[in-house]
Amino acid sequence: MAAIRPRSTVSAWQPSVPGIAEVFHARFTDHAYPTHVHDTWALMILDGGRVDFALDRERHGVELRNSVILLPPGVAHDGRTVTEAGFRKRVLYLDTSVLPEGLTGAAVDAPLLLDPALRERVHGLHVALGAPELPAGAVERLEAESRLAFVRERLHRWLAGRAPTAYGAPGARLAVRLRELLDARVTEGIGLEEASAELGHVHPTHLIRSFKAAYGLPPHAYLTGRRVELARRLLLAGMRPAEAATAAGFYDQAHLTRHFGRHVGTSPARFARSGPV
Repeated sequence: MAAIRPRSTVSAWQPSVPGIAEVFHARFTDHAYPTHVHDTWALMILDGGRVDFALDRERHGVELRNSVILLPPGVAHDGRTVTEAGFRKRVLYLDTSVLPEGLTGAAVDAPLLLDPALRERVHGLHVALGAPELPAGAVERLEAESRLAFVRERLHRWLAGRAPTAYGAPGARLAVRLRELLDARVTEGIGLEEASAELGHVHPTHLIRSFKAAYGLPPHAYLTGRRVELARRLLLAGMRPAEAATAAGFYDQAHLTRHFGRHVGTSPARFARSGPV
């Protein structure tokens, strides 16, 4: 009896993160893409299986989990399963604000990037972007934008053939100014590009590195911690968990609960009911 193949699945959504046109997760067991082009960059990682594709009429086979596939806009390509097990992939479609079209030639020459650190950064960005069932507002905006900045930096290193630009030593004063900005915007939050502009158009990765060097954690983690602390105060003052969540800057109670458990070790509702021992 022939083995039963797992069914193919597709999830796609548009996050509220500048530069990312679409997130696409799929499992294909028997599928072949026709030759086509995109008007965006396609940044893909495999979570299992093998895929075979042609880019600009040159074929490539991929099965290494440490590989990252980068397909440039406007260049014809296809794709197909190789084995009966198929493959699982996650793709980010990035517009030209992330990578300029001028890097297309370099991507055509080397669409397979064997770079475990880059793959880990792309994976982390997918995690920050959440899942398709989450509303767009539930995306950890500052975290996603921060992770995208480091993905972009490493892609530029591959395509332009140069190390990241040296911005000097991390700036302690810059970190203090960013912390003050985050403290003033705990509830409403702030995007990375907006923060960069507010602080004199500092390069985003330099801004993040300066903050982490000064305080030991990235800006998005600091902001989440401040929001949890605010929620704690609101809960102890008698506010219901659902109300405390939105008042502290979280999308909803589930969003608060996910972070509250990590920071406090219990749920917001149990924390509010705990009282003295």
